[in-house]
Amino acid sequence: MSVPTRVFVGLGANLGDARGTVERAFEKLTQIPGTRLLSRSSLYVSAPHDAAGPDYFNAVAELATSQTASALLSQLQAIENLHGRERPYRNAPRTLDLDLLLYGDEQIATLALTVPHPRMHERAFVLRPLAEIAPRLVIPGQIAVRELLPLVAEQRIAKLP
Repeated sequence: MSVPTRVFVGLGANLGDARGTVERAFEKLTQIPGTRLLSRSSLYVSAPHDAAGPDYFNAVAELATSQTASALLSQLQAIENLHGRERPYRNAPRTLDLDLLLYGDEQIATLALTVPHPRMHERAFVLRPLAEIAPRLVIPGQIAVRELLPLVAEQRIAKLP
């Protein structure tokens, strides 16, 4: 039996019952075989980044999984599809977006997957919830999450009660 890998998944939605969809997605993450939820951030509302459309509901989940990175990505995409995810164009509004942000300390670059997520260090909607649950986390090839926060301070994001 292999030791589970600590992973972080970004959750976001801005179409339909976006808040409810993000909440339900946390439950779906716990149903991935060989995976358990270690922690979850609060919900945040943020302006679209490099996109148009309504505000997003965002969060981050910390998981322990025995799934490989590519198998986990397939599971995340299946959950997105269950919630009606469509990809008509880059950064289109979405019913659910699940991004594999970090997979242990691995750096992965394939056609299907790049980990760490290539733009996570530029996005308050990732860094704020990530800093809430793992403030000392160092992004492989980058710096600590909490040190990146000042770089995204101008992006509109608010923690929900």
